[in-house]
Amino acid sequence: MEFVEPAVEDMTLAAVMSALSDPVRVTIVREIAARGETACGSIELGVSKATRSHHFKVLREAGVTHTRAEGTHRFVTLRRDDVDLRFPGLLGAVLAAAEAEAGLTAARS
Repeated sequence: MEFVEPAVEDMTLAAVMSALSDPVRVTIVREIAARGETACGSIELGVSKATRSHHFKVLREAGVTHTRAEGTHRFVTLRRDDVDLRFPGLLGAVLAAAEAEAGLTAARS
């Protein structure tokens, strides 16, 4: 099964920033960055299956992630090299900010 993913030169800043503007999608990106290739269903998001699928699709279609099918499972990786090539430092900055925000939230709890 083939999934729609833009070529590096077709990635737009607006699409990538929009994909990274949702807290659930940032959680997905943080988890994949920490784990490496991850089965879509293995990340606890607290949303319905349809909503989960939507978030993964938005990330994939923006060019942030790559999805591969293996039987009935879907495995996702970050396209970190591609995002860094197109928008140097962007993904690192987003991940660092998300980690800092998560740390502040945990400290407040």
